[in-house]
This record gives sequence, C-alpha cells and structure tokens, in this order.
Amino acid sequence: MKLFDKCPVCGGELIEKDSEKVLMGGSNTALIRVKAEVCLHCGERLYTPDDIARFDEIRKKLREDNVEKFIQIGKTFKVA
Repeated sequence: MKLFDKCPVCGGELIEKDSEKVLMGGSNTALIRVKAEVCLHCGERLYTPDDIARFDEIRKKLREDNVEKFIQIGKTFKVA
C-alpha cells in the first residue's frame, strides 16, 4: 500500500524496500524486518498504519517484559 507519491519530508522519490526497525521498551530491545517506503534522497522511512500498530504492540510487550515468544539473538551492553 503506497501512502505517499513523494517523500513528505523532502519531496524525494520513494521506493519500497525491506527494512529493519529497532524497537525499545523498558530495558528491552527488539529488531523487526518490515517493508517500508524509503526516500532515495533523505532516507526517511514510511510505514503502514498496520506496521505502526504492530510496533506499538511490540513496544508494550517489551516494557512489560513479556518476551517469551521473541527469539533472543544476543545481549546488549552499555559501555561506561
């Protein structure tokens, strides 16, 4: 579903691409692959309303530490 003909930020050309989105909630982080409309000029990524709702659901699960259905792929560390 194409939401815009041109990038709403800079007016550049949009193309559909596979994209990785990093989502954070509480002390947890998740990585999800989705299709996005990506601007060839400024790099802005545009997601469908369904994808945005899915992001919100995942963030909520991350905040609540409800991650048992997620696949752990590593650990994240903060360097002081």
